[in-house]
Amino acid sequence: MKKNMHQPSGLTRRDFMQSCALGAVALASDSVLGSRIFAATGSGSANIPNGPASRRVLFNKDWVFVGKTSTGATAASFNDAKFNRVTLPHSAVKLSWQNWDYHKWHHLWTYRKHFTLPKEMRGMRVFLYFEGVMAGVAPTINDRKLPAHTGGYLPVRYEITSHLKDGKNVIALEVDGRWLNTPPSGSPEGPRNIDFLEPAGIHRSVWLEAVPAAYINNVFAKPADVLQQSRRRVEVSCTLDSTGVTGDAQVVAELRDGTRVLAQAKKQVSIGKKGGTKCALVLPSPGDIGLWSPDSPQLYDVVTTLHVGGQPVHDYKTRIGFREAKFTVDGFFLNGKRLQIFGLNRHELYPYVGYAMPPRVMRRDAEILKHEFNCNFVRCSHYPQTEAFLDACDELGLLVWDEIPGWQYIGDDTWKNRLVRDVIDMIMRDRNHPSVVIWGTRANESKSDVELYRKTRAVAKRLDGSRPTSGTMTNGTRRTWKDNWEEDVFTYDDYHAEPDGTVGIFPPVEGHPYLIGEAVGQFNYKRRRDFDSKYRRAGDVALQQNQAIYHAQAHNKAGYDPNICGVIAWCAFDYASIINNYNMMKCPGVADCFRIPKPGASFYRAQGDPSARPVIIPGFYWDFNGSMPMGPGKQSAIFSNCERLEVFVDGKKHATLEPDTKNYPNLRHAPFFVDLEIDGAMRPGLKIDGYVGGKCVLSRQFSSNPARDRLSLAADDTEIAGDGTDATRIVFKVTDEFGSERAFASGDVTFEIKGAGVLVGDNPFSLADSGGVGGVWLKGKPGGTGAVTVTATHPRLGSQTVTVNLSTRYDAFGA
Repeated sequence: MKKNMHQPSGLTRRDFMQSCALGAVALASDSVLGSRIFAATGSGSANIPNGPASRRVLFNKDWVFVGKTSTGATAASFNDAKFNRVTLPHSAVKLSWQNWDYHKWHHLWTYRKHFTLPKEMRGMRVFLYFEGVMAGVAPTINDRKLPAHTGGYLPVRYEITSHLKDGKNVIALEVDGRWLNTPPSGSPEGPRNIDFLEPAGIHRSVWLEAVPAAYINNVFAKPADVLQQSRRRVEVSCTLDSTGVTGDAQVVAELRDGTRVLAQAKKQVSIGKKGGTKCALVLPSPGDIGLWSPDSPQLYDVVTTLHVGGQPVHDYKTRIGFREAKFTVDGFFLNGKRLQIFGLNRHELYPYVGYAMPPRVMRRDAEILKHEFNCNFVRCSHYPQTEAFLDACDELGLLVWDEIPGWQYIGDDTWKNRLVRDVIDMIMRDRNHPSVVIWGTRANESKSDVELYRKTRAVAKRLDGSRPTSGTMTNGTRRTWKDNWEEDVFTYDDYHAEPDGTVGIFPPVEGHPYLIGEAVGQFNYKRRRDFDSKYRRAGDVALQQNQAIYHAQAHNKAGYDPNICGVIAWCAFDYASIINNYNMMKCPGVADCFRIPKPGASFYRAQGDPSARPVIIPGFYWDFNGSMPMGPGKQSAIFSNCERLEVFVDGKKHATLEPDTKNYPNLRHAPFFVDLEIDGAMRPGLKIDGYVGGKCVLSRQFSSNPARDRLSLAADDTEIAGDGTDATRIVFKVTDEFGSERAFASGDVTFEIKGAGVLVGDNPFSLADSGGVGGVWLKGKPGGTGAVTVTATHPRLGSQTVTVNLSTRYDAFGA
């Protein structure tokens, strides 16, 4: 006999059904239960509890920032009226784009928020969800302390149901920005022991979530045998989390393409008295589906619904992609075809705010990597990065290495336990992302610890057996790897030079898939040692011209050996660091910290399809200043995806160029080289015409006459949310008359804002150290609407203006 579903003590069946937000509403079979998200512009997630029995309030607005923690600041009665109201994400300290001082944020900080529980959430279980707080958080709600959490790169979730009041509630957070015993920090040597800085603050979104007494959680929708149509399926597992609810129920899983149901599975379950009940279903072969790949990132939804008494009470929607990714001794294979990994490492640090940029800005990095740098792979170095970035990678077709926090150091038993916890939290959060193809379960470049890394690998396999594990090795660990290797894919950070000063690539180790996790960086290939090559736009010109060549050499040399899966070079963007820095900014990026490409990016920018976008980008500046009076030199590189280049100097034919496929046979588009050692006294002009199929498809001009320089100004977006939680980048440059950067321009750029906007950045901004370019970000003031005009003024080059509109339409959803 079928058992009845038992409601929590004190609730009638009618009350329980109402707590599940059902009533007598009839639901169409082809619709996902309508979720309600109040407020706007959070990161959202492709994997969220959903349905009428789920409510999510984005808690990014109307926080009170008290500053450094003081006595009584977390008490509900504390008078916070005099303190600043802020929106999230938020950095606890004001920063410039360089010269950061970690002593300024190594304190305890207090944030507070007053709220009344929305009517739609009353009678439900309520949770507080932090996407990321740097580097630890201890919440208090209505004077009830919740357990402290350390670690700033992964979410933490608290149930606060029993602590809530009918009227006003007060959340107070003690944010710990100190050097804590948690990955990647904890070394007795302090912040100088890791290669990146960690400014304190609430750097990701906060959510208030409400669910019924019994709800679906931890859905993992794993495609299996995706290349065999008859066996293709989705293995769905989930947890039914219950408080005082027992009895029989039904779980229904559906694979959906928009509103179209492609496959369905049902299972009867019995919910226990308390805690989680495991449930597993198999969605049968959906027939003809599109595979997820960099060229065609097809995505589908899996909707898992809990039914009680024949009616749906809660559902959970997650987004997936069908793809088979395999690292083998013969290379990397995606969907049965070998794919050479062509990627860059990415840090999530930004000027002015550290990690505290909104989802729009995070997603922009994925767009730059995929569309501007033509990468098919990114390594999230050296910590799990925001889900907004991973969501963008899913949508764009950018393969991802997801990695636990860590950098060379391994701590005590408490530290190790937290590293294992981070493996669990990372995989539970990210395992539905089709872009993620490998788990980094070893702290970056750390010494071997067989027991620890055997444990992290085992945890990864238990939670997700569909992806391999890895972790980067360096010279010292490579020599002894056979004695203590515990991961699946051998990944090596290859920093060594050949005797001729070119990039060296070691051959693969035997018997394991082999991937180069880092190369180039700031390694000094001339001296064949040290990491002091600082690729500053305002720095050494000859060094900057070499950066793109080194990256081209690394990818080309790896291409000689089909057993090497590919190269993930170091790195995409400059970032704040104490190690080998210039004014606390490390400069190995092919783009600067503002995400503006340097000459080093010219190699990556030229690797795209010329039929989609022909490219001609010199690996040098056309600027005959004091450091280069004879021009860029005899062996000057031009990067292009054209078949032939015609070069003109001062209007006269100078050279006809073919790509150097002899020395770079393994690149999609080899560089061109030309002798441009020229007397610059007459300020000659440069023109380069690119030909494909015998036709001129692109012509570019460059001026060396500074008298015609100009100031350019551009915003990434024409519209952002007007609630204070969104932002867009504004790039300013001193350029020649044709739009190419003038790297040695100086002067201060000042900004004037008209409208309900706030500038995030230095004002005025000195161009001296940034190489004639820079960036700031524009946010809206809370409640702001209409146009915001930003005017940038240079003392010699005049003013330029850009307009961004603040919209309220984003308040309709939370992503």
